[in-house]
This record gives sequence, structure tokens and C-alpha cells, in this order.
Amino acid sequence: MEVELPQPTPARTRRARQRQAPSFDVHKYLNAMTGVDLTQIDGIDALTALKVISEIGLDMTRWPTGKHVASGLGLCPGNKLSGGKRYRMRSKPTANRAASALRLAAQGLVNSHSALGAYERRMRARLGAPKAIPATAHQLARLVYSMVRYGTAYVDAGQQAYEQKYRDRVLTNLQRKAKAFGYQLVHIEDLDGGVASTL
Repeated sequence: MEVELPQPTPARTRRARQRQAPSFDVHKYLNAMTGVDLTQIDGIDALTALKVISEIGLDMTRWPTGKHVASGLGLCPGNKLSGGKRYRMRSKPTANRAASALRLAAQGLVNSHSALGAYERRMRARLGAPKAIPATAHQLARLVYSMVRYGTAYVDAGQQAYEQKYRDRVLTNLQRKAKAFGYQLVHIEDLDGGVASTL
């Protein structure tokens, strides 16, 4: 006598929740509305740009600089002082959708070979991911502000250009510090054709 074994129930497949895409061409609509292509900024797609513009609007004259926009979005570190020292570096909490969209865009720049990607990785190595993401989102907010207010196009300089600019800035700071202590930073070539910097 054969005994029928119960058939295993098929595993339930979880369907990924997909947000409904707008029924119109977001990219074309944004270009006509802002006069610039915000998707030129690495990490920002049309939906992210739409969220940001829907929150901050098109009248950028309300803010003197891009730093004020980033501060309004909660993407600036705290400035509480005690005894002349800043003791709270955490950004103020906010439920702003534009800030959330810019943070997600900044998080996606980890493997980017752009200048913004190099900036995000440098900040991540120096401050850690929790602080690097809002710092990069801060830069994205300032770029959006500059493009919309002044009608300028964004051209990515690339990772190598950013790293070279950062290296030049570090050398300038070292030269200034050496001069303050009475030293001179000298750039010499050794016999093997290598390069060394000495005080």
C-alpha cells in the first residue's frame, strides 16, 4: 500500500514594491521648468531632481547662497558652542523629502569615478559613512542651487582632477604652516628619478 506524501507548498515569492513612475516625461518637464539639466550632476536622476525642486521651488533668490539652502534642508553640521568649541556636529533632524532624496543620491556615489564620487570617498575615509553622506548631500544641494539660480551647466571635472586639486590644496596648507614655523617646504628629485618633499 502506497502512502501519498503531502506535496510541499510552493515558496511565496515576495514581489518588490515598485514606486509608480510618473506618466509624463519628467526629464523634459524639468528642463523646460528650470532651464537647466539637473541630471548632469552625478547621482541625481530626474525623479530626485523633481523631489528637490518640488520642495525648494524655483525662486532661488530667497537664499543668499547655496549654503543657506543646504542649511534649510538640514544638511549642515550643528553649530552649538560651549567655551568657544563646537560640541555638536550632528545635522539637525528633518523630515524634508528633498534632503532624503539628496542623501540617497549621495549614498549612490560610493563607486562613482566622478569628482563628487572622489569627494564622497574622501569624506567617508575621514569622517565615516554617517557623516560623509550628509556632507556629500550638502554639496549636491549647493550645485542644484547654483545651476537653477544662475542657469549654469554642470561639467564633471572627473576623479583625477579632483584628487589633483585636493593634493594642491594640501601642499599649499603645508607650505603655509612650514612658513609660520620658519621652515621652507622644498620639492626635490632624488637620484632614482623619484620625487620627495622635505622640510
